[in-house]
Amino acid sequence: MRDGVLWALVIVACVAAGWLWNEWRRRSADRSAGARGRADGRRPGSGRGGRTGGDDRADAGSRRDRAGVGVRGDRGGAPPRPRGAGRTDRDEPRPGEIWWADVPYADGTGSKVRPCLVLRVDGGDAEVLKITSQDKSDRDDHLPIPTRSWDPDADHDSYLDISEPIPVPLTAFADRAGTCDPDLWRGVRRLNHLTG
Repeated sequence: MRDGVLWALVIVACVAAGWLWNEWRRRSADRSAGARGRADGRRPGSGRGGRTGGDDRADAGSRRDRAGVGVRGDRGGAPPRPRGAGRTDRDEPRPGEIWWADVPYADGTGSKVRPCLVLRVDGGDAEVLKITSQDKSDRDDHLPIPTRSWDPDADHDSYLDISEPIPVPLTAFADRAGTCDPDLWRGVRRLNHLTG
């Protein structure tokens, strides 16, 4: 009987180790695929059928994340910072546009490539509002943002975090995704704490 329990524990440990190994390899492959996608000029994650992850680190590891990068609190494979090299002045972010950018976390511990709405551009920086695909309908600091016009792979609308603008260097902007819904943009421009 003892031998049977011992063998059962050994088998369970082997299965768990195999699962962990495969999970680590899958995440490494996802990170590599995300970096290659940005390097060859495609929109991050194009062809993967995914959508952008939601709030900072909380959902980044559960990725169906467009950046294809398994960013977690351990920061084991943080995404490379997008570079603005080769962009012309026409390609600079403008207010009302949605861009993929390497947006810093509020606590200053890192950043995440994600879609964001450009509020204003001043010198070498822009102020943005981050966009998340996580359901934030129960919060009053998030507004639904239609995604179909700028993300054809989207299967549902996302949410715009209107709590505070985030400064992002222009060199952190990677790809222009599209423009904000005109009705939503007018509403955002009327919010006093965002227009000051």
